[in-house]
Amino acid sequence: MLLEFNKIYNEDCLNTMNRMEDNTIDCVITSPPYDNIRNYNGYKFDFCNIVHELYRVIKNGGVVIWIVADATINGSETGTSFRQALKFMEIGFKLHDTMIYYKNNPMPQTGNRYHQMFEYMFCFSKGTPKTFNPIKEATKFRGLANMKNRGKEGSLNYEKIERTSEKKVGNVFMYSIGGGISTPDKIAYKHPAIFPEKLVKDQINTWTNENDIVYDPFMGSGTTAKVAELLNRKWIGSEISQEYVEIANERILPYLQNDLFKQI
Repeated sequence: MLLEFNKIYNEDCLNTMNRMEDNTIDCVITSPPYDNIRNYNGYKFDFCNIVHELYRVIKNGGVVIWIVADATINGSETGTSFRQALKFMEIGFKLHDTMIYYKNNPMPQTGNRYHQMFEYMFCFSKGTPKTFNPIKEATKFRGLANMKNRGKEGSLNYEKIERTSEKKVGNVFMYSIGGGISTPDKIAYKHPAIFPEKLVKDQINTWTNENDIVYDPFMGSGTTAKVAELLNRKWIGSEISQEYVEIANERILPYLQNDLFKQI
């Protein structure tokens, strides 16, 4: 591959992927600039060609975590999220899971709609995912064990048991967002829309292992790069805006230089 790891390329992601060999990337995690909800310095993206290139460069068993929602235009939600999901499937991806990124503290909205509290977090896979390290939570089991003996009156006595085990969490992931919450890195908030670091951590841990390659074609403020670095994954980023590349590079520089920061 004619690219360096652990570097953000200041260019259109199609140019970056053009220098990747087939079946190179283990995991993509990104949120594209959908529906012009925010002005990313006037840049737009070629969705169809990007999806074709993502399919080419993703390894068999690799996944794309695609976080997207819909703007409301002329009184209707656009449906962009659904159309994009169908396009991924048309090209050859499997829609492995439709997860929800739920915001505990969304921006309040006016009008005759409920507050918008979630975004879709599609997991598209190239074949069956090769890695799945599920996040688990404790669960208590209460029940009856084997019969112990009969009581004097002839009734059956059972031994009550209680034990703690684990189960997979559900596919609705809840995060608080905003200044000082999504990330402690103040410089990141110079970007108009940033991931919660915990969201990226959860997805990278789930779908990859150490030394796997993570790619973000819309690197923005550098959250994917920072978290991948802290989790000992190789990573590559593309970002067409020079302003955002400068923000991201300044943000992640301390984590690249000092192993003491490798905690998240």
